Amino acid sequence: MEFIEDIPALEALYGTPGTPALRKVAHRLTPLYRKWIMASRLCVLSTIGPEGVDGSPRGDDGPVVLELDPGTLALPDWRGNNRLDSLRNIVRDPRVSLMFFVPGSNTVVRLNGTAKLTADEVLRSRFEKHGKRPATVIVIQIGEIYTQCARALMRAGTWTSGDESAGLPSAGEILAEMTKGEEGGTLYDSEWGARAAKTMW
Repeated sequence: MEFIEDIPALEALYGTPGTPALRKVAHRLTPLYRKWIMASRLCVLSTIGPEGVDGSPRGDDGPVVLELDPGTLALPDWRGNNRLDSLRNIVRDPRVSLMFFVPGSNTVVRLNGTAKLTADEVLRSRFEKHGKRPATVIVIQIGEIYTQCARALMRAGTWTSGDESAGLPSAGEILAEMTKGEEGGTLYDSEWGARAAKTMW
């Protein structure tokens, strides 16, 4: 098997992007990009660090990010598993990418930029819910925003194919497999919903 190892060889296979693909790029929030991103309750945050790359889903019950100004967004770090993979990466390498999703839309809005981590009390208080605040907030400087071609979600039937999770292994089953039964299992799965509800924020 031969691999493509230079950009000219790659571009020869695909050609040049169309004019709309280049002209749709913004470097700060425009009225319509703002409207789209503020409708998103789910995004995927991608980071890079010495150990490699990391992709992490981020979700909220309202807009997943807060606009600080047209060039800056804030993303709260709500409760998780405390691995801190994304946060460790940001502390060491500020480059980030985000993909914003809205149920029912095959459009994905992508954002590339740089980020810093803060535990600033005033900013954390802006996200307070049910008397709780995120431990930290990711402050993102926008480099570029653009829409992703919708074909990927269209091919996958993301919002039309229904629930396809029947028969898939649960988190508890996977954890049991990875720990040779020392962790996870059916008890883990049965208790997860109540445990998550108590530590959602």
